[in-house]
Amino acid sequence: MEDWRHAGFGLYLHWPFCQSKCPYCDFNSHVAARVDQSRWLGAFEAEIDRIGALTQGRILNTVFFGGGTPSLMEAATVQGILDRVRSTWTLANDVEITLEANPGSVEAARFEAYAKAGVNRVSLGIQSLDPEDLRRLGRMHSVDEASAAIAIAQSTFQRVSIDLIYARQNQTLAAWRDELHRALDFGTSHLSLYQLTIEDGTVFGQMHAKNLLRGLPEEDLSADMFDLTQEITANAGLPAYEVSNHARPGDESRHNLIYWRMGDYAGIGPGAHGRLTLDSARFATEAERQPMPWLDQTLNRSGSAETSDRLSPEDRAAEYLMFALRLKEGASLSRFAALAGAPLAPGALSEMADLGFLHQEEDQLRTTGSGVMVLNGILRALLADRQSAG
Repeated sequence: MEDWRHAGFGLYLHWPFCQSKCPYCDFNSHVAARVDQSRWLGAFEAEIDRIGALTQGRILNTVFFGGGTPSLMEAATVQGILDRVRSTWTLANDVEITLEANPGSVEAARFEAYAKAGVNRVSLGIQSLDPEDLRRLGRMHSVDEASAAIAIAQSTFQRVSIDLIYARQNQTLAAWRDELHRALDFGTSHLSLYQLTIEDGTVFGQMHAKNLLRGLPEEDLSADMFDLTQEITANAGLPAYEVSNHARPGDESRHNLIYWRMGDYAGIGPGAHGRLTLDSARFATEAERQPMPWLDQTLNRSGSAETSDRLSPEDRAAEYLMFALRLKEGASLSRFAALAGAPLAPGALSEMADLGFLHQEEDQLRTTGSGVMVLNGILRALLADRQSAG
C-alpha cells in the first residue's frame, strides 16, 4: 500500500482575494477592485484537468476552498469548479466539501447557492466576539453579523466550524473564558481556536518591531489561556483532536486530517501547496504566489505556474512526525520507521518521556499536555538523534 493511502486524497483550491488585508494575516491574500471570475474559473478548470490526468483512478475524499476570502467567489464560479471536480474524480460517498467564509452579510447571502453547488461544510472566520477587538484585528463584520451568519450557516450546511483568535491585546483570562462559552453556545460542532501570533511581513509584525503593539499577554498568561481552552472545550464535548482544533467526535475536519495524517492533496491557485505521490515518489508542489502571473501562466501555458520537488525519505518521515504529533492520536512509530528507513532513537524517546513530554503506548507516540507547548523542541531532539537509532 502506498503510504498516502493511510489518510486519503484531497483537493485544496486557493482564492487569493480579500476585501481588505487583516493586520495579523500572513496568508497569500490580495485586495483587488475587480476580479474577472470567468477567467479564474477557466484557470481552475485547466489545473483540475492537469492534475486529474496525473491522478487518474483515485477517489477524492475532500475539497477545501481556502484563501483569501472564498466567500467572495460568485456561486457560479464555485458551481463550475465543483462540476469539473465531479467529472474528473470519483468522489467518496461521504465527501467533505468545505468553503471558508467571512461572516459579512454579503457573503452570508451566498450560502444557499454554495450549498446547492455542493458545499456541505463552511468554516466561518469570526475571530472575535468583542467589537473593539474586531476593529483591532481589522475585521469588517460586526458581532451581530457574526451571530446572524452562524445561524444562516447552521440552517444551510450539514456542518459548521467557527474560528476564533485568543491571547489578543489586553485580553484577560476571565474575558476569554466568557467569550469561549459564548462561542460554544452557538452549538457548532467544530471550533478552530488559535493564539494570536505576530508574523513577519504583517502590519502587526511591523508594529511589534517598533514596540507599538501594546497589551500582548505574557507567556504565562498565554499558556493559561491555552490550558483553559482545553478544559472548557473538553467539558463541552468538543475535545481537542489537534493543537488548535476541537470537535465533537466524528466532526473533525477531514480535509485537515489528510494534511496531518500525511495523505496526498493537490493544491490549486496562487501560492497553493500540495503533496502528491506519483510513481511511488512523493513530491512537494508550490504554485506561483502572485495572482496575475499565476492566472496568465495557467491559462496561456506560457511557463509552469508550479514548482515540484521530490521529497527524500528523511524529509517525508520528518514531515509525518511534525504533523502527527500535533494530533491527539499521535504518530505510529512503525510508520515513521517505514518512511525513514530507520526507527527513532530509543535514547531520545526515553529522554522526552522522562521529561514528561511524550507518552508511548505500544506503536503509538503522543505528546502530553506539557509536550504540546514545546513541540518544536521535541522534534529537534527526536530527529537529531535518529541517525544513531538501530
